[in-house]
Amino acid sequence: MKRKDFLSSVGIAAMAAGAISLKLGESEKKIIIPPFLNPGDTIGITSPAGYITTEEIQSSVNKIREWGFNVSIGSTIGKRDFTFGGTDRERAADLQQMLDNTNIKAILCARGGYGAVRIIDQLDFKKFKKDPKWVIGFSDITVLHGHINRNCHVATIHSKMCNSFPDDWTKAEPIQIETIESIGHCLSGRKMNYSAFSNVKNKPGTATGELVGGNLRTIESLAGSNSDICTKNKILFVEDTGEYLYSIDRMFWNLKRSGKLHELKGLIIGGFKVKKDDSGDEFGKTVEEIVLEKIKDYKYPVCFDFPVGHQRNNFSLKCGVQHELVVEQNESRLMEV
Repeated sequence: MKRKDFLSSVGIAAMAAGAISLKLGESEKKIIIPPFLNPGDTIGITSPAGYITTEEIQSSVNKIREWGFNVSIGSTIGKRDFTFGGTDRERAADLQQMLDNTNIKAILCARGGYGAVRIIDQLDFKKFKKDPKWVIGFSDITVLHGHINRNCHVATIHSKMCNSFPDDWTKAEPIQIETIESIGHCLSGRKMNYSAFSNVKNKPGTATGELVGGNLRTIESLAGSNSDICTKNKILFVEDTGEYLYSIDRMFWNLKRSGKLHELKGLIIGGFKVKKDDSGDEFGKTVEEIVLEKIKDYKYPVCFDFPVGHQRNNFSLKCGVQHELVVEQNESRLMEV
């Protein structure tokens, strides 16, 4: 993926204590914005998917404390059941106690991989609905974003996780530091605004709507389930990694045939790290061509190469929150409203 330079600007949002609500379009449903964090608040770290060691999360623990927050390390950190961070029962129990613990104000998932879908139906969100908090992560954690958005109507944060924090900050690239710092900005209540250089394949326009999305393969796997996302009148963002072009094409056909592309307000295409086609079996279309083929009959704006995905320039996005997408000839902008 060719690196682009992206600029992030933020402004402090004045928020009263406690959760607030935003009315969403024609559905008349309300998205609950969890309380933003204050110095001294506690962030829990758990691993609902793949395994990770205590040593591997230490850099993220140090950074969280630098932001002024306390850390509660979950029982799944350091546990391993083959590829998972403990058994299904252990991972579900660890996440459940963090969802229920009123002293924990945000939950940072330690890493992705695979496993959240194996425990999602074991979780009880009753206390979480009454006392919402920020759930943070991406990739496989798209399961939680989708489920919480559909069933709890609570905003979440799509962002890097503990395994993306550098061990040596003096050797980290500026873009890596900036994207990680954006997690702290989100949690502190800043309105997030991003801009990206234009892609010639972009479809210009302006749209306002609730932001939803995440990993494309995971979204496809949730189709028809109780965790499936609703995209009507919303701005959808997608990203993926390690997929062949034919597989990306199939997933976008799934979005189209399931109606997820039909009544969008706007579409954001993040990073797509593509596997090289086998020699003699080339698919013959780029990611841009795959997408544009599926949305050719729709009029909403489309932005390619947005700074989100399995890449260093993976900025934090507030899922469920109203955003404005502006796609122009020279740049694209996504602004929290």
